[in-house]
This record gives sequence, structure tokens and C-alpha cells, in this order.
Amino acid sequence: MAAAPSRANLPPVPGGAMSANRQRITLVTLGVADMDRARRFYEAWGWAPHASSQPGVTFYQMNGAVLALFGLADLAADQGRPGATLGTGAVTLAQNCADDAETDAVFQAAVDAGATVLKRPEKVFWGGYSGYFADPDGHVWEIATNPFWPLSADGSLTLPGA
Repeated sequence: MAAAPSRANLPPVPGGAMSANRQRITLVTLGVADMDRARRFYEAWGWAPHASSQPGVTFYQMNGAVLALFGLADLAADQGRPGATLGTGAVTLAQNCADDAETDAVFQAAVDAGATVLKRPEKVFWGGYSGYFADPDGHVWEIATNPFWPLSADGSLTLPGA
């Protein structure tokens, strides 16, 4: 039996600190009422399921993380809360775009795939451009351009400054 990992075996966090609790998210799981409907939506929006997807769970590889679709009842049971009613809307997933035209195109592609418009993209008080939609299970997405957060060539985001 392998020994439990110790903090001493972890690589240092930038700035010299050691921590087992890194500031990262590697997997986001969305509970869905109807897996086939959810898959059709994300496929129509242009997302390609990963080959490791299975009938009960669908994975989408993103830049450095994975999005998963998982049945609501199965997700509640996996969380140790069988029979729990899981809700949506209190969390917003966001995708930043390079400019307003890309924001409009990504947003419209979601609408064309079956998303419900919550707020069409518009100039916003903080100096950017954004809109919101809900996927077929009510998960809220923001599609935005933030002129203060330039994107890397691969579309990833690293906050500017120290």
C-alpha cells in the first residue's frame, strides 16, 4: 500500500508557498435531466464529446479542464445525497471572447443550438460586452468580451498584473 502523499512531496506554489489546495478547477460537472437532450445541445453548439464519454456521462475537453454532463439523480447519489433535488442558476459559467463580434457569434451559435436567451450581448457598466443564456437544463452561461483581460492565442485567460 502506498503512503499517503505529504506536503513535502508537492511542488511549490508560485511565490514559494507550499499548499495541497491549489487555486484551480480541473472538472466542472453539470447535472442534466435528459442526457440525450443535453448532448444534442452541446453538440449543436459546436462542442465535441471526448472519446472517454459513456452512456451515463459525457466529457468535453477544454483548455486545461473538463466539462462533464451527468444525470441529476446519479449526481445527487454520487454526492452522497440520493433523492436530493439539485438546482441550477446560482452559478454562471463564462466564456470570454477576443472581441464583440466573436461574442455575438458564440452567443448566437448557442441560441441556434437551443439555448434560452436571458440577456442578449450588450455593452455593460464595467466596460465590456456580455450576454447570458441558459442551456436546456437551466445552467447559465455568460459570453463576454472583457477589454481588460486579453486572451492567450489558445483562448485561455490569465489575469493581468501581479
